[in-house]
Amino acid sequence: MHAVRTDARFWDRIAPRYARSKIGDPEGFERTLAATAARLAAAAHVLEIGCGTGTAALRLAPGVARYVASDVSGAMIAIAREKARAAGCTNLDLVVGGAEDVSAYAAPPEGGFDAVLAFNVLHLVADLPATLARLRDALAPGGLLISKTPCLREMNPVLRLVVPAMRLVRMAPSAVAFVTAEDLEAAMRAAGFEIVERARHGSGRKDPRVYLVARRA
Repeated sequence: MHAVRTDARFWDRIAPRYARSKIGDPEGFERTLAATAARLAAAAHVLEIGCGTGTAALRLAPGVARYVASDVSGAMIAIAREKARAAGCTNLDLVVGGAEDVSAYAAPPEGGFDAVLAFNVLHLVADLPATLARLRDALAPGGLLISKTPCLREMNPVLRLVVPAMRLVRMAPSAVAFVTAEDLEAAMRAAGFEIVERARHGSGRKDPRVYLVARRA
C-alpha cells in the first residue's frame, strides 16, 4: 500500500496540469469510446478504475444504468466531480480508491458488475496478477474487463532508462510496468479471463496501446 499512497501523492500533484492537457490522439480515443459503448447495455452496472479526471466516464455514463469511477488521486476525483456537476451527469459515482482495493469502495450490484473498465492504468498497478483477480471477483459471471494499456516494452527501449530516472526526480509514479500485449493477455488468462477482442485504435502507423476485451470465464 506504500506504493499506492506514494503514487496518489504524485497524481494529486500533477492533477491540475493533467486536467488541462489535451488528448494525444483524439481519433483513437473516439474509436475506443465507440467500441466500449457498443459493449455496454443500457441496464449495465459499470466500474471504471483509474478514471483520472473523468473524461471517459462522462462520455460513457449516460448510456448505462449505473457508473462507478475511481482513482487513487483525490485531486483527480475532485476535478472529475466538478466536471460531472457541470455536465449534469446524475448516474455517475466518483470515488477515491485504487485498483487494488475495489471491494472497499465499489459495492457491486447483486451478482457483480457487468463490466469493469481500465483505460491507461494496468501498467501502473503494483501487482498486476492480484489486481486482475480482484477485478474478476468484482464482475458478474460472463462480465467484461475492457482495457486499453500502453505496452511500454513495445516502445523505445530508452524508456527503460528514462522512467527510473524520472522516478528519482518525482516526475513518474513508482509503479510502472514494462509489458507487451502478449504479457497482458497471458496475465488475464491466468486470472480467469477469456480474451474476446483485441484491437489497436491509434491513428498512427504503430500504436503501442492495446485494447483488450476479456470475459470472466
